[in-house]
Amino acid sequence: MYLPRTLLAHLYSHLLRTVHPLSPPVLILVALEPDALCACRILTALLRRDYIPHKIQPVAGYGDLARVGDELVQPMRIQEGGSGGVVVCLGVGGLVDLSAALGLDSEEEGNTAHGVEVWVVDARRPWNLENVFGSLQSAGLEDGRERREAGVEQGKISRDYRPGKGGVVVFDDGDIEEELQAEKEAFLALQDMPDVDEEENDDDGDDTESEDGNADGLDSGSRKRKSWSDREEDQSGSEDENGRPARRRRSNSSSPIPTSPSRPPRRGLLTTSQKTSSEPVFSLSASPPSNQQSSAPITTTTAKAPSARTLRRRLLKLRRKHENVLRAYYALGTSYSEPISSLLYSLASELGREDNDLLWLTIVGVSSTDLYGRTMSPSARATSTPNEKGERINRILRDEVRRLNPIPPADLMRERDISSSTGAMPIYARSPTDTSIRISPEPRFLLIRHWSLYDSMLHSPYLASRLHIWTDAGRRRLHKLLAKMGISLKEAGVGYTHMDIDLKRGLRERLLKFAPVYGLDGLVPDADSSRSGHEGGHEGWGFVRCWGWKACLSAVDVAIVVGAILEVGTSVLDNTHSHFPSTHGLPTPPTSAASSTDGDGAQEAEAAAAVASKDPDYTTTRFYAAYDALASSSPTDILAHIPTAQHLARAILRTGTALIAKHQIRHLRAFRMAVVKEAAGVGAEDVRLFAHPGALVKLALWVAEGVAVLEGEKGKRKAEALVLASLDEGRGVCVVVGLGGGGGRGVDYGREKERSEKKAKRDASKEAKRIEREKNKAEKKRLRAQRREKDDDAEDREKPEDEDEDDDEEPETEPDPDSDSSSDSDSDSDPDSSSTAMRKGIARNNFGNAFQAVVAETGARVKVDSFEHCVVEVLKEDLAGFLEALSLRSVVG
Repeated sequence: MYLPRTLLAHLYSHLLRTVHPLSPPVLILVALEPDALCACRILTALLRRDYIPHKIQPVAGYGDLARVGDELVQPMRIQEGGSGGVVVCLGVGGLVDLSAALGLDSEEEGNTAHGVEVWVVDARRPWNLENVFGSLQSAGLEDGRERREAGVEQGKISRDYRPGKGGVVVFDDGDIEEELQAEKEAFLALQDMPDVDEEENDDDGDDTESEDGNADGLDSGSRKRKSWSDREEDQSGSEDENGRPARRRRSNSSSPIPTSPSRPPRRGLLTTSQKTSSEPVFSLSASPPSNQQSSAPITTTTAKAPSARTLRRRLLKLRRKHENVLRAYYALGTSYSEPISSLLYSLASELGREDNDLLWLTIVGVSSTDLYGRTMSPSARATSTPNEKGERINRILRDEVRRLNPIPPADLMRERDISSSTGAMPIYARSPTDTSIRISPEPRFLLIRHWSLYDSMLHSPYLASRLHIWTDAGRRRLHKLLAKMGISLKEAGVGYTHMDIDLKRGLRERLLKFAPVYGLDGLVPDADSSRSGHEGGHEGWGFVRCWGWKACLSAVDVAIVVGAILEVGTSVLDNTHSHFPSTHGLPTPPTSAASSTDGDGAQEAEAAAAVASKDPDYTTTRFYAAYDALASSSPTDILAHIPTAQHLARAILRTGTALIAKHQIRHLRAFRMAVVKEAAGVGAEDVRLFAHPGALVKLALWVAEGVAVLEGEKGKRKAEALVLASLDEGRGVCVVVGLGGGGGRGVDYGREKERSEKKAKRDASKEAKRIEREKNKAEKKRLRAQRREKDDDAEDREKPEDEDEDDDEEPETEPDPDSDSSSDSDSDSDPDSSSTAMRKGIARNNFGNAFQAVVAETGARVKVDSFEHCVVEVLKEDLAGFLEALSLRSVVG
């Protein structure tokens, strides 16, 4: 089932009305990612205000999800002695069938209500349609009909729905209602179809009848009558297996014809036969009804009902058609929709609970998606591009900031002068008690308020890729850029907060002036963006919040620090341990050659269990450290973990530089590939650090952006896929990450502006040509009217009429060259501005499907435990064969 966005608060309001002191606590399953943590903070704030008991459980992967289902979810079932309850999944399980993953399905009990209601809030796509359109509350009646749950129509929850019986409910952000109509029709049609064996009686289908003839209801009289010899052969061939001849139907018989015993009819397989001329009768057999007289001769032309075999073929054809629709949907690849923190803030707004703390958590969650390459992408039938969808959410957040954080009258003129003249970044609060959120023209630097200007520019992924920081020439370009801006290396090396105040105030103006010289058009928001509209301006600007004189942090910096806590740990020394203690043992698929060594496998499992029992639970430790860092009361925890984020940034720069400068990236048939291992420029500490999937994804994005810029400079506009593997010697596995089409890089505002300007010029040119054509037509009509008035002779009037007809055709033929040229220009610009190309190339990741196909083909020992299906763990010995089989598959487009 799915909850439409218009009824976003329906389930929560019902929970608020029905909760009591003896109610079981709401179980919240949270993925280990910044967006999910921010959404968890928002939800727990709502639950605390309404005095609803709840319990938070971090989930690192599908292994943890199955364990939580066995230990916490299944005891809540009514059949197990529980009282039901609510389970909220934040960033968990949107791609799999949650009823099966949590163990809520029971073959013995069928579809009986278990009382456990699972709320799914996830930004990953494609949805598992069993969660969206399936229903556990439906039960069969005695007469074979299906009983529908009240308040649920084709999987959609209405206002009449009353929770309590259980089931999976997906929170729709709008894409289900707008984009999944074809998938919904196919899924519901397959649900109502009976089971048909495709291999049954498919061999001799053409011997008895033609599918086209019977399907179209052709008359039997139009066929050639059989000879008596043919009838005797048919009669002799119709004997059953015991040698007894089958009873023939006589034309003069008026008694009913007995039929041989057959299996019970399946629901939904209906045939029609004519009882009278106007009343159809529905039957489950191809033979005529028993009360129908069959005394008519054979030559009588009567409409023959389709046989059971024909109907079965029709059913199989229709089922394959619907299965192809669902298969095409799942084969689109992984993409991302609206962040779940934004959806939870919409829930708070529906309840009237929005405030500055919840707004700040939402801004941090939305800002974190760009750090992991999660570009919001619509489906193939959507009309908006990923940039438009993300910018629409940012525009709403800017409006909320203006609404909830009005500028005090005393500071109004000063703020207006600063923003209009220089647009300097705020680094101090307005007063000791100021905790407001402000809009700031943030440059694309890394932790600039907590680092030196030089280090912040050096570790920026955007600058590193455009300036080629991995080379000495790239470092010199950075030095020249600082020199042209009038900033010495000594001044740039001190902390940003200790720089000269005049340099900080004029930094944005200098970047806008000199950044385009080095191809850095999108380094800072454009000066015109702050004046584009009264309330809808400041496009591309960031968000900053101050805690009095304690600190002033941007939303991107907070997201970077929270992500570093989850990936590195509470200190830089934690990266020597496994990030996920339950992944010490790698399962061996039955198709693998190593599956025959049962004794060795048991010993490895025992050794893995022993190591896991000695390991501390770093998953829970890091989760709650990041959860506490998001506290809105004080920024102390965030400031304490800034060195952890800096440590991760330095490791990414060192390792990425070594991979590109030492030519460690190989170009295979379908993608580029690199392996992070101990070599020149890469230390053992960095190798252990990138064994975490989140840290490896950030490194892959850094490398992919650099490779994409290098390819673009060579004239190759198509972004290629990248596979990055990190060797974990302690566990004997390789963590593999696949980024399709370059990995969903951030928005290049300079290029976006150039595209919009070109489009505006083309539109203006078309409009001017259209106006010119209208003027020419009006002028010619006026001239023709004048000629008709002057010519009085009818014979002399015929010739001008012919000329007028020629003139009438001229306006249609004259603008053809212009229209062709304009269409050519549009086609030339399509590769840049086409949303289809963005969806197929950058916004979607096809490595999840490719990984599963390779595992099924090669039998490699692979573990898919991450909620990101583009991240897998491969046994060290099977990596070469896995990558070789993967290189033969198309993963882009």
